[in-house]
Amino acid sequence: MKLVVVSAGLSVPSSTRLLADRLSAATAGRTSAEVEVEVVELRDLAVEIAHHFTNGFPGRKLAAALEAVSAADGLVVVTPVFSASYSGLFKSFFDVLDPDALAGRPVLIAATGGSARHSLVLEHALRPLFAYLRAVVVPTAVYAASEDWGADGLPERIERAAGELAALMTGLSAARPAKPAKDEFEIVPFAEQLAALRPAG
Repeated sequence: MKLVVVSAGLSVPSSTRLLADRLSAATAGRTSAEVEVEVVELRDLAVEIAHHFTNGFPGRKLAAALEAVSAADGLVVVTPVFSASYSGLFKSFFDVLDPDALAGRPVLIAATGGSARHSLVLEHALRPLFAYLRAVVVPTAVYAASEDWGADGLPERIERAAGELAALMTGLSAARPAKPAKDEFEIVPFAEQLAALRPAG
């Protein structure tokens, strides 16, 4: 399975990337299948995203990132909070993505910010964005304020959200009943079934 991480952090090192890495590692650890993780750093694609808006064509790196997102079995998307919403760079990347690319795709949304007061950005900005793109957004969203790092609560939220994403990526195959073998069915010709319905005599 392929898990693609989209990180919109701007600084190096970045708390946004740190959260993205923790979420992807937790998701990979929750699946029995082998998971290939690819990270898309939007900071490195900013110029190509801007050029795409003006000329309509993605550059080489942007095209590879868009292809990776479109081919993913699941996504972890993380943005810093700017002006009480996702960053412009984050939104611009999803604006140039094909509108149907995320249809039915499992997505874990997350954000970082300086204050816990911005945590509702997940529900009033990110969740509607991915609902519009027809992605399947996991129930648990993860917000990390500055004071959350090293505090109780964040690791538990990460694990819960990762478990939900992993379950969606694997299709909850363990919960589905196994298909019966072919030899468990008796094939009865239609004429015989019809005859059995007729009253005797």
